[in-house]
Amino acid sequence: MAISQYLITSDFTTYCISKWSFAIFVHLSPTSDSGSDPDIIPECPNISEGERVDCFPDQKCLERACCWSPLNETNVPWCFFSKNHGYSVENVCFAADIEAKLTRMDAPSLFGADIKELTFYAEMQTENRLRFKITDANQARFEVPHEHVQSLSDTPNGPLKYRLELIQKPFGLKVWRTTSPEKLLFDTTFGPLVFADQYLQLSAKLPSHNIYGLGEHVHQTFRHDTKWKTWPIFTRDAFPNGGTHNLYGHYPYFTCLEDTSGQSFGVFLMNSNAMEVTIQPAPAVTFRTIGGVLDFYILVGETPEAVVDEFTKLIGRPFIPPYWSLGFQLSRWDYGSLEEVKKVVERNRQADLPYDVQYTDIDYMENKKIFTYDMDKFAELPQFADYMHDKGQKYIVILDPAVSTGQRINGPYDSLERGHAAKVWVTEPDGVTPLLGEVWPGETVFPDYTNQACIDWWVDEISRFHKEVKHDALWIDMNEVANFIKGGIKGCADNKLNYPPFTPCILDDLMYSKTLCMDAKHKWGDHYDVHSLYGYSMVLATDKASKAVFGTSRSMVFTRSSFPGVGKYSGHWLGDNGANWNDIKWAIPGMLEFNLFGIPYIGADICGFFDNSTEELCTRWMQVGAFYPFSRNHNAQGYADQDPVAYGIDSLVVTTSRHYLNIRYTLLPYLYTLFYKAHVNGETVVRPVMHEFYSDIETWAVHKQFMWGAHLLITPVLDPGVELVEAYIPDAIWYNFETGVKITDRKATINMHLPADKIGLHLRGGGILPVQRPNVTTTYSRLHPMGLIIALDDNKAASGELFWDDGDSRVAHNEYTDPNNLKFEKITVMGVNTAPALVRVSDGNTVITLNVSQINHDSSTQVIILDLGKDYTVNWESKISVNIDCYPEGDENQAKCEARGCIWEVRETIFSIQPCHFQIVCTLYTESEYFAVTFAVTKLRVDITYLSGRSLRWKIFDPYNARYEVPIHLDLPATPETDETKREYRVQINNQPFGIQVIRKESNEMIWDSAVPGFTFSDQLLQISTILPSDYVYGFGETEHPTYKHDLNYQKYGLFAKDQPPGYKLNSYGVHPFYMGLEKSKSAHGVLLLNSNMIGRPVLPAYWSLGFQLCRYGYASDTEIADLYRDMKAAQIPYDVQYADIDYMERQMDFTLDQVNFKELPALVDQMRAEGMRFIFILDPAIAGNETKGSYPAFDTGIEKDIFIKWPAEFSSDIVWGKVWPDYPNVTVDNSLDWDTQVELFRAFAAFPDFFKNSTAEWWGEQIKDFYNNIMKFDGLWIDMNEPASFVHGTVGENCLGNEDLENPPYMPPLESKLRGLKHKTLCMNSEQILASGTHVKHYDVHNLYVFCPPYSLFTTGKRGVVVTRSTYPSSGRWAGHWLGDNYSAWDQLLKSIIGMCLVVLGKISITGADICGFFNTAENEMCLRWMQLGAFYPFSRNHNTINMPRQDPVAWGPEFAAMSRDVLNIRYTLLPYLYTLMYEAHVHGNTVVRPLLHEFVTDEKTWDIDRQFLWGPALLITPALDPGVTVVRGYVPNERWYDYHTGEAVGVQGQFVDMDTPLTKINLHVRAGHILPWQKPENNTHYSRLNPLGLIVALNDEGVAHGSLFWDDGEGISEFCLCVCVCVCVCVCRDGNHEELNGFDFS
Repeated sequence: MAISQYLITSDFTTYCISKWSFAIFVHLSPTSDSGSDPDIIPECPNISEGERVDCFPDQKCLERACCWSPLNETNVPWCFFSKNHGYSVENVCFAADIEAKLTRMDAPSLFGADIKELTFYAEMQTENRLRFKITDANQARFEVPHEHVQSLSDTPNGPLKYRLELIQKPFGLKVWRTTSPEKLLFDTTFGPLVFADQYLQLSAKLPSHNIYGLGEHVHQTFRHDTKWKTWPIFTRDAFPNGGTHNLYGHYPYFTCLEDTSGQSFGVFLMNSNAMEVTIQPAPAVTFRTIGGVLDFYILVGETPEAVVDEFTKLIGRPFIPPYWSLGFQLSRWDYGSLEEVKKVVERNRQADLPYDVQYTDIDYMENKKIFTYDMDKFAELPQFADYMHDKGQKYIVILDPAVSTGQRINGPYDSLERGHAAKVWVTEPDGVTPLLGEVWPGETVFPDYTNQACIDWWVDEISRFHKEVKHDALWIDMNEVANFIKGGIKGCADNKLNYPPFTPCILDDLMYSKTLCMDAKHKWGDHYDVHSLYGYSMVLATDKASKAVFGTSRSMVFTRSSFPGVGKYSGHWLGDNGANWNDIKWAIPGMLEFNLFGIPYIGADICGFFDNSTEELCTRWMQVGAFYPFSRNHNAQGYADQDPVAYGIDSLVVTTSRHYLNIRYTLLPYLYTLFYKAHVNGETVVRPVMHEFYSDIETWAVHKQFMWGAHLLITPVLDPGVELVEAYIPDAIWYNFETGVKITDRKATINMHLPADKIGLHLRGGGILPVQRPNVTTTYSRLHPMGLIIALDDNKAASGELFWDDGDSRVAHNEYTDPNNLKFEKITVMGVNTAPALVRVSDGNTVITLNVSQINHDSSTQVIILDLGKDYTVNWESKISVNIDCYPEGDENQAKCEARGCIWEVRETIFSIQPCHFQIVCTLYTESEYFAVTFAVTKLRVDITYLSGRSLRWKIFDPYNARYEVPIHLDLPATPETDETKREYRVQINNQPFGIQVIRKESNEMIWDSAVPGFTFSDQLLQISTILPSDYVYGFGETEHPTYKHDLNYQKYGLFAKDQPPGYKLNSYGVHPFYMGLEKSKSAHGVLLLNSNMIGRPVLPAYWSLGFQLCRYGYASDTEIADLYRDMKAAQIPYDVQYADIDYMERQMDFTLDQVNFKELPALVDQMRAEGMRFIFILDPAIAGNETKGSYPAFDTGIEKDIFIKWPAEFSSDIVWGKVWPDYPNVTVDNSLDWDTQVELFRAFAAFPDFFKNSTAEWWGEQIKDFYNNIMKFDGLWIDMNEPASFVHGTVGENCLGNEDLENPPYMPPLESKLRGLKHKTLCMNSEQILASGTHVKHYDVHNLYVFCPPYSLFTTGKRGVVVTRSTYPSSGRWAGHWLGDNYSAWDQLLKSIIGMCLVVLGKISITGADICGFFNTAENEMCLRWMQLGAFYPFSRNHNTINMPRQDPVAWGPEFAAMSRDVLNIRYTLLPYLYTLMYEAHVHGNTVVRPLLHEFVTDEKTWDIDRQFLWGPALLITPALDPGVTVVRGYVPNERWYDYHTGEAVGVQGQFVDMDTPLTKINLHVRAGHILPWQKPENNTHYSRLNPLGLIVALNDEGVAHGSLFWDDGEGISEFCLCVCVCVCVCVCRDGNHEELNGFDFS
């Protein structure tokens, strides 16, 4: 049993009641008498213009106690409701439902006859459906006598998805979705309840602008415009010409999509009186009706489709049409004669046009009298149905309701006479006299279908007529009800029904315009109340007649006028449109809306009803009309024929109509299945794109495309002279239906090329569509074999359904055996990359293998077609074709490619697919001639070690010849995991081609599969490829990536450490051959070269190194640094670390001090350190070699200890000299010269220490200690230029000794300046280095490891410092941090810095960040400010720029900039205890500090592409502004509760993108519920902030619980003396005995 959820709120008290077993009466303080006081002063609310509810001024605004505020906007109400209007709740009764008495508040009347006492009644009908009704407490009022909708006698059988809150005074109600947090869906406190005898009004605020529905009108877009639109609802015979007037149907129903979660709800007002609905910008709706009761249904769904399901449960599921009615249909008004009808039939038959149904309009009748036929022009009409049936076709006749009062040509009009006798007509107000009007036959009477005698008469007349003129279904028209004169022949009386005090904005502003007098009488009541039910009641009667006539055959009815529930019995067409380009467009929103209304059998008159249709228009309309569920070409009297062949049998109209109707008929099994699913489950048939892709905001307003079900996207051409159509391609794999080719676009707006003979048809991956070979009618096509079209999705999977019965029986069969023994002839599979190697089919008993002739694979379209028989299970094994590049060095052509035994295949594609690729099947490659290398490796060994349950290592090597291996210590488990049951993976070896395959056991996903062509093992080229389990791959570096997620469209990234500023695809400072891959099961794995679980945990930095840091290359003197320090203190900007770049050195030489410009720097550093500051200085590895002996100890001792890199002894005993920053002694550098000349003339020779040698480590440590003890104190080291970088290429003179293949290998990766060889901007590859073991190696092998310098030398100070390095390699994070190098002052660098940080942390380097405001180029104020905000959340937060550029430190921009920088850095410093704890957890557990969203929310695929936001650990979400001029950023709120850091308020959304206000002073920060963040009051530096007390930010989750931890130590000790605190908080706040959540989080 469900628990009811009610909340009744007054000004003083809150009551929470959850009871079923007894009623509770709550008596609230009585309100005053509701007599109106003309002197009431309106109490006007302080609201925005978009929230005004119109009080309908007629120069009496203030007299109505409304608010008068004229504007220069005429569509915004000038007169709007005050707080004085409405009702108050007097008492409430709670049982299974709620009942309350409402009393009108004291306020002037709007339109008189106000009802003072009302009854409010609410039923919790189901878990997803709430009904509430407001009516007169003392007198019965008209209510819709709906055939299907009734009060329920049972209670919900599950928890309610909504909560009803009742507000006392003024009365209002709020409907909440019971999510966490709750969402307010429908809030009537937005405006007052007005309830008079002939004016009822209720307003409600909605949660979004995504409003769809209301009708029937022409809506030019599917999503409503909320800018003050008022839509009248009252059935009317009017032209759908694009105005806002009321049309044929009456639909006070809409759906509201709440947000990207897809959660939606529907609102239905069960009221048939004339009304209007206003939609306004709040967003809000106001219903105004002039009679009946307010009977609302709120339908809650998890998706828009779920809301349609709920609505059709309420009003009745759609009927399932007969199969033949899904065929193409032809009609027109006034063929002139049956002979002309047959000419049209025959010419379209001769054109082999698929065509099932022919109509005749009222011209078949004798003088337009129903139940007659013209015995002259249509003399053979009784035999016409047989004529159609002979060719498998059907015949439909039209019936209007109005009955002529005249006689027939040859005698009495028997139908009229029988009607008179049975008293079946709508009457005058006296209830006796038939009301006379005028329609097509002249003077008429009107059947009253609410009268059982009339229903009986109608059934009898149709039965009689069917015996005379055989037909297959009925088309009913003019049933709004239409009348050509106003009201009736006698006119209409002057009374309140015909002239009510308020008339909605209906067409003509006259209630009885083109219909009956409102005081006419029906059995159900006054025409005033039942007018809009006329078509509904006629449908009910006609359905009874259909059953009587056709018995067990299904037949069908379709109607022009409709009301909710009609879809249970009938279809609908969109009325008398025009042959113009507007109406072809507007038909699509109309079809989509009627699918919301529960009438999926819907379409528009193809080629237009009125006016002559041009050939181009009719061509385009036939194309799109082939995909209307109800597909009928129909036009009006007096206009040219427009059946396809009327344009000529060889016309484009005919050829394109035939083509697309054949496709329609091919897909009819799929369309029929959709109708069955609509009939059973309430699904839409024609479907808005938004219903399938609601999480994509771009789909919310799509109205020029539509879908059949979930899997067919239709993109028509809707404008003249157009071949390029702007089309949206949602986020899925899509295949061109006609070609089978997978399109490359997704989640993108494209220009789709659709020439005159084409419409866009695309199949969505993941669907299986049943099909059938078409024929000219469904009678014949149903005899043909069937087939399946399988469109594979991203997971290479698909599913589908088929419903099949005889297509005619009134009861749809679920267990049907086809008498024709239909077989599945073909299965077409789209998205199969290669021809199947093997196809097996099973009929349940035997398994057979298809022969080659039964399999057709088209490699250009990636489609296979299998010829089959009856019911089969099919599976296939695919050959692998991954286009592994067989000529990676470039410069390939067909001859070169084929000379390697590879395949040359050029494809036209937007991607750079490699034209030369390996053959499908190949053996382990032996490279005797490949790339002309010196020798081949012919035998290899593979060792696989199961390191643990979650990690493994494999090594492929030459067992006979030792090769270089990376000399890095790995933190491997002491013993491998030998128990196979404890391993989460299994490994298998594929022999042909060789490959290793790793499968995750839990999901059976293959996460590594190198059994693909192209494995290569030669001396200088090792290549291995793998198939990835998904498109989501992250990592590889160090190169600049435009997105965190890799683009997999044939990208190459060179990895080779180089002094190269970041740029797209340029190899930069570090080498990280590591990637992380996500799997379809939403698990993740890391792959290859030194897996991150093995490379060691990140270093724990000193606490002070988490403070803000300042640096620049180009400080002129120590005075400039002193001034900067002074200004930063004066501005009170938090700031911990000052740097000196190479400026402080004498001629840029390590371990020296410029005694001219920086003589006082040591004293300044001592002063700063005494005030809690820290100092870091830079070191480059290159040592100047041109100094006088004895003058430069660093070089002299290096020579003595033989620590510099040299040539191999067989070539020379000399040092391999380079040039870097140090200058020759006694030179003056001329900066006006070009760079290369400066290097040649002024840069000294430089030697490079070989850090692999133990002696080098000792020498390096001695130099650092000597500098610390004798020259200047420091707290950390900044190591630069350690790729190693050189300003000459290879060596001075650029003549590298030794093997040229090492400098220019046969295969050169795609490196920057690769044509200059590997030596470009570094050392010769033949240079020799000596490992600690004594092994001699070439720089070629160890170049990328140059970064490694001995860690023990870094503890010179005796305390924990920090080392920041430019070049990195896996495991660098064990001892150093890394900044992202010499970036540029440009807006795009902000985003790229986030991507770069996220990539670096994959390599277990926690201390990372970019140079804030950019290194190169001049920074711009706004950009630098936004970068300061972003950089405040870099783990390594340093502002740094280069020489000859303006300063960009915070105080350089002025006081305002400084203040904003101070504010954001104060937040950083406040949260440093949390950041330090994250650093500790990274150090101990290997966690990331900066964290992509997907790391925390991997099950939410929306996070997989997000790189404009990031997290600190699990709990702080950072959403920076990354673009110029923005004040709003689009950010994703993951699917949990979040709190705004700045305000402490809970964010009201989850799992969706939202717009976040971002003024220049703000960066958006959000705290995740369930977490506790330690904090500390900030000060000017961490020395002082650490003296302050600690605090906790507690962000409670829905259960009132939060967890967190704190790591705390002295922040700089080398030994681990620490305090680690784990915190759990559970907070419950109670008031008046009720539990209430703590709203937000506490700083306490």
